[in-house]
Amino acid sequence: MLVAEFDYHLPKELIAQEPIEPRDASRLLVVDRKSKEFYEARFSEIGNWLSPGDLLVVNDTKVIPARLFGVLPTGGKMEFLLLRRIEPGVWETLTRPARKARVGTRVKFDRFEGLILSRQEKGVRIVRFEPGDIDHFLWTKGEIALPPYIRQKCERPDRYQTVYARSPGAVAAPTAGLHFTPELLKKIADKGVRIASITLHAGLGTFRPVKAERVEEHQMYPEEFELTLETARVVNRALEEKRRVVCVGTTVVRVLEGQAIMSDGKVQVQPGRGLTSLYIYPGYQWK
Repeated sequence: MLVAEFDYHLPKELIAQEPIEPRDASRLLVVDRKSKEFYEARFSEIGNWLSPGDLLVVNDTKVIPARLFGVLPTGGKMEFLLLRRIEPGVWETLTRPARKARVGTRVKFDRFEGLILSRQEKGVRIVRFEPGDIDHFLWTKGEIALPPYIRQKCERPDRYQTVYARSPGAVAAPTAGLHFTPELLKKIADKGVRIASITLHAGLGTFRPVKAERVEEHQMYPEEFELTLETARVVNRALEEKRRVVCVGTTVVRVLEGQAIMSDGKVQVQPGRGLTSLYIYPGYQWK
């Protein structure tokens, strides 16, 4: 299957450069699978397509300000995009300009230095920050890494977080959930819809473009996830009772699918944490 088969024209002037207010005023496209009809609505109306007993699963990852700007020994500038913390002080990182990010290079960030330890596949560098970890520095000096089609600087980082974000680690936002407000979530819960959460820290696997010519040749870069015992129990109970499990976004889909197994003729999800590189495209056999 050719990647080109999925191409479509999107005029640049139709790409919003700032978020709508309020969040749930954004547009919603509803596809009726039975009638094959399409409906345009507002996101605030999403409860019309949810029923009492449904389980809504969200991704509670929190976007970190992972973009840092440092200085090379030559005086030139280098941009770091932190992808994933391997251990305290050691990160998987993208660098720009990449050609200057040689092993052994030291990059200065205020009172920290980033030492490039090794080069991995897909242009990723392993960097150790000295002295110690840089969490506080990130949250005070780092910038949110916006998608390339957003040309304005992020003046309100809170709008690039979901209202239920609580687990820091994502580089990119789980965008499907950006439109929920606390009031809308309460309205949905009051209707009898239960809400549970997983964590998937969206990173390089989510935002890196597909460069392969054929869909099957693309490989997803691993991303960190966690599915707690509590959420697994809630999902499995819904499956046993044949209630709908509604996933907010592809990050939730990938975690639940990746943790799904067949047991005694029934599908169950297993709790766990680790890395997922699950890649779903047409022809995938859903669990």
